[in-house]
Amino acid sequence: MRIAIGADHAGLRLKNELREALRQAGHDVTDCGTNSPESTDYPDYARQVGETVASKAADRGVLVCHSGVGMSIAANKIRGIRAALGAGPEEVRLSRAHNDANVLALGQNFTDTTTAWNLTQIFLETPFDGGRHERRVNKISALEHP
Repeated sequence: MRIAIGADHAGLRLKNELREALRQAGHDVTDCGTNSPESTDYPDYARQVGETVASKAADRGVLVCHSGVGMSIAANKIRGIRAALGAGPEEVRLSRAHNDANVLALGQNFTDTTTAWNLTQIFLETPFDGGRHERRVNKISALEHP
């Protein structure tokens, strides 16, 4: 799978760990930055990852910041993106199965590496259920501004 990954300075360590785990698992990973511990603005990376996914240059995206919240809010401003904050396994599974989420946002300060990798694997392996959920996802897409 083609994965775009990005983080601000507050998510740099976890992003780098996930990037390497994804590559070792055989995924094609595009690192959208940051690659420095210097203070940066999370919307810049949410935009890069979101646009990469929305343009179909990547199948899914993973974003990391301090809490994951800012990244998810910013990514959801991009047409075609359904970003979900990854807090627990069942929430992440449902974000894929029911909402067809295409970007996972994680918080480095709230998610240890093992848990983050587990959530990422669930995000990548869970298919969209379709059916009645597809109607609802289409209604979400209809809310986007032209």
